[in-house]
Amino acid sequence: MGFLNRTRSRRRGGRGLGRPAEMVFLAVAVVAAGAALFMVLSPPGTPLDGDSLTGVSSGTVQTRWGPLSDQDRELLVSVRRAGLWEAPSGQQAQQRAASPKVKEIGGKIATEHLELDQDVRQVAQQLDVVLPSEPNRDQKQWMAELSALSGEEYDRHFVYRLRAAHGKVFSLIAKVRANTQNSLVRDFSARANAAVLRHMTYLESTGLVDYSAVAS
Repeated sequence: MGFLNRTRSRRRGGRGLGRPAEMVFLAVAVVAAGAALFMVLSPPGTPLDGDSLTGVSSGTVQTRWGPLSDQDRELLVSVRRAGLWEAPSGQQAQQRAASPKVKEIGGKIATEHLELDQDVRQVAQQLDVVLPSEPNRDQKQWMAELSALSGEEYDRHFVYRLRAAHGKVFSLIAKVRANTQNSLVRDFSARANAAVLRHMTYLESTGLVDYSAVAS
């Protein structure tokens, strides 16, 4: 009987020793599952507009074409955003405008912005800069405003919005062209400057520009 009692005691003890090991294994499994769920729900942050794909979000970085500054990246992002709303607006003007002149200008601006967009995307890819994929909130609002208009009212608003927007990016391009130390950005800024100046001239040729309004 004593032998049986000792045997039963050892068996009970063996089962008792197994329980902590099982609990540790279960705890590890729960932690691992939780970590996996966290990775799914909270993936690593993706680069923002103007960031580098390698994780650089601000400051000057060295490239094979020379230093790339925050202002250089700002130019690439701004030109890309301009094309994202001005090209479709130019296409829209070909349908909604009352003036044949505005229709013609809309077509030219749309075509040339598509070409400039291809240019800026190529430069950004070489410099490892992330570009936006949609217009910003203000630009979306301007597009919505234009979509609610037609005829002569559309003509005036189209010319006003695009001339004001071109004036702002034109100032940025000039600043970057004067200050950049990156040869790739310098060459691009010269091409962008020529395109934006041409578009401003197109818009001004309509006689619809209110210079006091676009300067404000």
